[in-house]
Amino acid sequence: MPNHIAIIMDGNGRWAQKKFLPRVAGHREGMNTVKKITKHASKLGVKVLTLYAFSTENWKRPNDEVNFLMQLPVDFFDTFVPDLIEENVQVNVMGFIDELPPHTKKAVENAIRDTKDNTGMILNFALNYGSRSELLEATKKMAKKVQQNELTLEEIDEETFEKELMTASLGEFQEPDLLVRTSGEERISNFLLWQIAYSEFYFTRILWPDFSEEVLENAIGIYQKRNRRFGGL
Repeated sequence: MPNHIAIIMDGNGRWAQKKFLPRVAGHREGMNTVKKITKHASKLGVKVLTLYAFSTENWKRPNDEVNFLMQLPVDFFDTFVPDLIEENVQVNVMGFIDELPPHTKKAVENAIRDTKDNTGMILNFALNYGSRSELLEATKKMAKKVQQNELTLEEIDEETFEKELMTASLGEFQEPDLLVRTSGEERISNFLLWQIAYSEFYFTRILWPDFSEEVLENAIGIYQKRNRRFGGL
């Protein structure tokens, strides 16, 4: 079983368009899929489920859609946190949280607080997240430490660098074993560029609102047949 599964949830808008619905209807249905997949991943024994919910580039979308997406975490956590507590799932959110609208930030902080004592799977949302910005911020933090004589150049290695990344709180599970992208797109889209160096990839044409427990299990089954050599033989 992969300890850490990361998913680029893609295809909400196209799902809605196919049904002659507004794009926001796809995002709402996608939220229901998140609930379903979270529960199933937890039951399967996954340790961390990271979901790419909103990228730093998504601010370029139309204002109405962005406003809807910023309300989604509020609605999601308002209805789903009791289930998460029952499932013993802990919420974690990585990204530039301080740049979120106040109501979104508050919903995120409340969900983290309300589930902090849960000891099961970590549901890790990437919200207002971009990997290039993450890497730049980590580099600046290390440069500042060197400047203030808290760190020497010789002490900079992969381990010290990873402590400055947004996934540091995930500890031994900060690198995804399996990366899934839905909707048929086969690109990374500025997601976990450092952390997925040796992740296994699984691409499916299924749109995120149609992503089911069976599809998740199929992705895991394919992952389990892979031979992960990490550069060796």
